[in-house]
Amino acid sequence: MSEARSYPRHVKTDAGEIEFRLMSRADETAVLDFAQKLPTHDLLFLPRNISEPKVLSAWINEIERGAIKSLLAVKDGKVMGCGTLVRDPHSWSPHVGEIRMVVSSDVRGQGVGRALSQETFALALGAGLEKLSVQMTVDQRAAIALFESLGFKAEALLRDHVRDIGGKTHDIVVLGHNIAQFQAQLEAFGLPEAVQH
Repeated sequence: MSEARSYPRHVKTDAGEIEFRLMSRADETAVLDFAQKLPTHDLLFLPRNISEPKVLSAWINEIERGAIKSLLAVKDGKVMGCGTLVRDPHSWSPHVGEIRMVVSSDVRGQGVGRALSQETFALALGAGLEKLSVQMTVDQRAAIALFESLGFKAEALLRDHVRDIGGKTHDIVVLGHNIAQFQAQLEAFGLPEAVQH
């Protein structure tokens, strides 16, 4: 399953047609605008505050270096969401990737997050990873349910792991997905191409 996915891709959602495309430096202004409109609480599970220009610039440097792949969900020329696959081939866990995802509150509950998470998951499958993780604050119940529907399971609870700008701490839940096991199940049923559409 190392077939590279091609972009842009178009998906119909309840919010209308969404274009998925790989993020590049040309998207920096649009992504910064998107990130600065997100509620601060939505940014807490990310390792850095992507609404800061210097953080966004460093993120794009990592994309250009090949350490990160970020998919943008775009509607009518505006960024509505971003799904990122992070991996470190030089770490002790080169077989593991982390998904980071944020979606505009304007399109929540309209299938954009589901479509973006599925597309990011497919990107991870194509990258040959064996395991995925995702983390979020414990009160992000819809996001947790979404990833659980993709086969992710809770693996850790990190108490008081992040602190918001008001000084309040929040717990983070870490969900994991064993891709290698998932692919073996698909192959056992003769369906390995099902996720490559």
